[in-house]
Amino acid sequence: MTRLSVFNSPLLLGFDHVERVLDRVAKSSAEGYPPYNIEQTGEHCLRITLAVAGFREEDLSVTTEDNQLVIRGRQSADDGNRMFLHRGIASRQFQRSFVLAEGIEVVGAYMDNGLLHIDLQRPVPEPVIRQIKIGSGNRDRSNQTPQTQTIDLAPQPRKDR
Repeated sequence: MTRLSVFNSPLLLGFDHVERVLDRVAKSSAEGYPPYNIEQTGEHCLRITLAVAGFREEDLSVTTEDNQLVIRGRQSADDGNRMFLHRGIASRQFQRSFVLAEGIEVVGAYMDNGLLHIDLQRPVPEPVIRQIKIGSGNRDRSNQTPQTQTIDLAPQPRKDR
């Protein structure tokens, strides 16, 4: 089955990375453990809170990988001397991922009463306005020196063939 891309329009240039991000989000949305909250703590600040009861700080890791925040939990092995009549408290390992928008920074993480809090900050981008010089249409373009820097976002064909 061929997958139809939403971003295959010629008017959407350079959005192939957005499609990859959406694929990552779709894969990680099936995760249900541990439960979490996302709250806005300030105008440009967010906090992710995960319920990690039974985990110690040394059982958890918080990393950023590319534009993804990854939280992993792995409890140390049970001593085996305890006999449970009912075991309803989850003690399994987990990995929870969040895709971060460009520029979002992880400020810090801390534990409090079985909750892992991760603070994020979204810096306010400065608006960039750039004037593009318009040249006349009858000049020879092969000798023309570009007045502005251009960036080609289209994939280049391989030259090793």
